[in-house]
Amino acid sequence: MELLNDMALFVEVVKAKGFRSAADAMGMPNSTISRRISGLEKAIGLRLLHRTTRKIELTEAGQIYFERCKRIVDEARLAHEQLGDMVAQPSGVLRASFPVDFAVTYLAPLIAEFAGLYPAISFDFELNPRRVDLVSDPFDVAIRMGESESSQLIARPLASLTPNLYASPGYLKRAGEPGKPADLEQHECLGILKANTWTLHDAKRTSTVAVGGRFTLNSVGMIRRLATLDMGIVLLPEEVVADEVAGGTLRRILPQWHGTPTPVYAITETRLLPAKTQRFIEFLRERLAR
Repeated sequence: MELLNDMALFVEVVKAKGFRSAADAMGMPNSTISRRISGLEKAIGLRLLHRTTRKIELTEAGQIYFERCKRIVDEARLAHEQLGDMVAQPSGVLRASFPVDFAVTYLAPLIAEFAGLYPAISFDFELNPRRVDLVSDPFDVAIRMGESESSQLIARPLASLTPNLYASPGYLKRAGEPGKPADLEQHECLGILKANTWTLHDAKRTSTVAVGGRFTLNSVGMIRRLATLDMGIVLLPEEVVADEVAGGTLRRILPQWHGTPTPVYAITETRLLPAKTQRFIEFLRERLAR
């Protein structure tokens, strides 16, 4: 415990850029902090700081030690906050990254519900198809679909979304309705980027079908919209096209067949989360699993 306290003092000295500023911020005598840091250096056996009358500078060893200590001290603080938040309303700014179309079409109502449950939390969201770097970007959590990311990050499964085949009544009237997966080869199929095969499953079989069409897109929202405008067949999760199906602009075809389930993950840098992030992940897991 004494070592952890000295590490915290060291972090505060570096952040304050001096012993006097750190002493003022922490309400401790300057001489006490200086003595504790000197003791820390002696225990380690390396000099951590170059001291001058006007400022301090990190040594090479000090820079390495600071980066490690800061992470340890931050996690210790979060652990303390987390215990307090168990009996208090979580608060603060929740920074999250979402895939654009999934957030707009499916997560938005859930986010609104969560915001109503926790009025002390404010939100800073980025909707972007790129996979943000949680180590260098200051996000609390990233929601991602598909395979989990780097093994250095923590991936918490939230749900698994199964894509089905849909088309508009207008398209089916014009082009006819496929009766089996192989018939899709003769149809306009709207897919993501350069995907030229769809793998479909029924209760006993798997069928891989070559598909194509006039449109190549990188937006699920645009694919869905074109499908409602009679431009082709889509393979999308029910959750993404629920409004269109309810409104009659799309209907399911080949109902005994479905695509390969797509996992949804909450990605974080650490397992130790502040209450705002933990509650958000737990909320999404509960709602998406319904």
